[in-house]
Amino acid sequence: MLTYQQAQQVMDNAELIYSKQTIARTVHRMALDITQLLSRQQPLVLCVMGGAVVFTGQLLPQLSFPLDFDYLHLSRYNNQLQGGKIQWRVEPGESVKNRVILVLDDILDEGITLAAIRDKVLENGAKAFYSAVFAEKETSKPKSLQADFVGLVVPDRYVFGFGMDIHGAWRNLPAIYAVKN
Repeated sequence: MLTYQQAQQVMDNAELIYSKQTIARTVHRMALDITQLLSRQQPLVLCVMGGAVVFTGQLLPQLSFPLDFDYLHLSRYNNQLQGGKIQWRVEPGESVKNRVILVLDDILDEGITLAAIRDKVLENGAKAFYSAVFAEKETSKPKSLQADFVGLVVPDRYVFGFGMDIHGAWRNLPAIYAVKN
């Protein structure tokens, strides 16, 4: 966790990657794409806590079709800059059985977390699995999974804002920033 001064220093040395306006347009486009594919399937939408909270909060009101909502919670980062072992805090429950599932997450890096969610949801009896990530990191590493819906592509740098944190701070920013190299 960062002190106030450390958090301010991070922002003073950050680079704006995507503005609030670009993010709003992107969420709207994603809502249209998701609606086109899933509007007649009454999906169970699962928000990945805590990174996808901001994305989910802005996306859900734009999905004008019946859906059910729940959440799951797992982490690979635990306020660190590098991912580690997956730690489940809240697993998807029985509610996924025989359901079309749409998982909302903040960022797709290597796809390890999203692949673990997909495996768990399908193991628990889901009929179909879809994923929407607000950001996908441009990386040379192979990904374990490709998302069905992708908002923006971000550089292979540490990014934060719009739900994504840096050492626990700045999830609340309406734009996306990157740590300068």
